[in-house]
Amino acid sequence: MVDATQVTDPCCEHAEGPVWDPRTGRLLWVDMLAGDVLTMTPGTDRVDRHHVDSVAAVVRPRAGDGYLVAVERGFVLTDPQLRTVRRLPDLWTDPDLRMNEGGCDPAGRFYCGSMAYDTRPGAAALYRLDADLVARRVLADVTISNGIAWSPDGTLAYYVDTPTQRIDVFDYDPEQPVLTGRRPFARIESADGAPDGLTVDAEGGVWVALWGGGEVRRYAPDGRLDVRLAVPAGQVTACTFGGPELRDLYITTSRLGLEDPEPAAGALFRADPGVAGLPVTPFRD
Repeated sequence: MVDATQVTDPCCEHAEGPVWDPRTGRLLWVDMLAGDVLTMTPGTDRVDRHHVDSVAAVVRPRAGDGYLVAVERGFVLTDPQLRTVRRLPDLWTDPDLRMNEGGCDPAGRFYCGSMAYDTRPGAAALYRLDADLVARRVLADVTISNGIAWSPDGTLAYYVDTPTQRIDVFDYDPEQPVLTGRRPFARIESADGAPDGLTVDAEGGVWVALWGGGEVRRYAPDGRLDVRLAVPAGQVTACTFGGPELRDLYITTSRLGLEDPEPAAGALFRADPGVAGLPVTPFRD
């Protein structure tokens, strides 16, 4: 069992979606239901907060300049200072749905999934935003669309719909692009927490945050449980590799819905995972 150390104060109600931006040497993550993107440069105690919208679900660098942010019902493009420069058309009108989590495939297409505020089964979907800035629904009958990430060679896509208690894996051809051959990769017992955000390391290991479980787990490429990393906050939401050599694992947590939150809930954590991560693929618009 590896332990994580606290990096920031409990600065978020519901932190999610961490990503390392190598251009600026800083970490970005969201305080989702506050609609804010947070930034931090390692080695400093400073956390900067940038308000984007009513919801800020996930942020990714753009290949040219600035960032792509998934907001409540779609996407906005920002400049490098996280100021909105373009809002894309809403994908739905239902006020009971919001975006939740996503990531870019090896070609720079952005996949992002939704969920209902009341988490009703089957109400959500997974979308793909292409370079033409048109979003297409690629997976329906989803409940809580969560982590998505690709294997080092880009031929496998790992995906979490949280209530299934599984990480699933798809075959993937970036040239098509089509998700095919969905099958279970790893199953998590409900007593151990629920699978949330995930990331993949340079060796093909899959790291998944366990909501309600107080840990991050690494599953080897064959699906075997390999590493358990303890986090001193129960509601662990997501993780990503960062730092100059991508050898730090940053972990986000949440205080959402807790009547008596743990002292560290909502803080950012860091661990030494003993393996390097993969560079973030920027959104190519």
